[in-house]
Amino acid sequence: MTGYYTLLMKLGITPNYAGFFQTAFALELIRRNPDTLQLVTKCLYPAVAKRYGTTWQAVERNIRSAATMAWCRNPELVSRLAGYPLSSRPRAAQFMAILFRADPSSLP
Repeated sequence: MTGYYTLLMKLGITPNYAGFFQTAFALELIRRNPDTLQLVTKCLYPAVAKRYGTTWQAVERNIRSAATMAWCRNPELVSRLAGYPLSSRPRAAQFMAILFRADPSSLP
């Protein structure tokens, strides 16, 4: 998961924020089973919530907040990772898909 930590930090999301670890864990779950990207509210968010002792709604909010942080702090990198121009902050599930396909080792 350290590659995901590096990626999140380059996007301006720091470990003192609960969404940092929840997002990294969600990315790890997606890496293990990419189909979870199709079922974020049924599978992904509840699995992360169980791990962190919270609700799936809180997980979704924290990932949405992480997307907002990344968009505010480094929109160019978010768009570059997406591979297409973004006119606004990506939604939570879209943000997860963008980060999942990113290669942290190729970032500056």
